[in-house]
Amino acid sequence: MPRRRLKGIVVSDKMNKTVVVNVDRFKEHPKYKKRYKISTRYKAHDESNKTKEGDLVTIEETRPLSRDKRWRVIDSNEKEE
Repeated sequence: MPRRRLKGIVVSDKMNKTVVVNVDRFKEHPKYKKRYKISTRYKAHDESNKTKEGDLVTIEETRPLSRDKRWRVIDSNEKEE
């Protein structure tokens, strides 16, 4: 089974080998059909500590690495404008 991949923006890089990634997605209300944005923050493993705040990254689901970390950074695009 393929692992889930998400794209988001790094909102915090203060921890060692860990970044917090904010992923936005749109959801539709079941009755009124209005679309609204939901933001979810994931803690992701960044072995090299290369990604910085504001970077656009791709994260991939992985085995549990700690109490909160179940994702790892696989691709980092520099600053989003």
